[in-house]
Amino acid sequence: MNREALLKELKFTAVRSGGPGGQHANKVSSKVQLNFDIEASDAFSEEEKQLLLKNLKHRLTKDNILILSVEESRSQHRNKEKAIQKFVELIEKNLIVPKKRKPTKPGKAAVKKRLEKKKKQSFKKVLRKKVDLKDK
Repeated sequence: MNREALLKELKFTAVRSGGPGGQHANKVSSKVQLNFDIEASDAFSEEEKQLLLKNLKHRLTKDNILILSVEESRSQHRNKEKAIQKFVELIEKNLIVPKKRKPTKPGKAAVKKRLEKKKKQSFKKVLRKKVDLKDK
């Protein structure tokens, strides 16, 4: 992943932030929206693109564009930096290929313990039966 090339492909838009803030919130566009088109990106290989599309499918638009919004600060510049930071963390986290699970069998001690428990339970149930005196 080439970070400089990746940052050049980001598109930013400034939007008016919601919530309290009075006149400042009504006049200043401090909320930053980051847009990134995964399929059009040259910073990733095809395998990495497919991995990102699979892992981020719940965060993508219909056109496979990732949109991140940040409105934590009153400053547009700080919000832009925060958006870039969130974006890089999100990409790095979702590029990790999960390890394959090795199927394992239960150990001998676990099998023995389970069988002992079954025998005890069986014995309890045998003791609950009514004793038929005619058979003896």
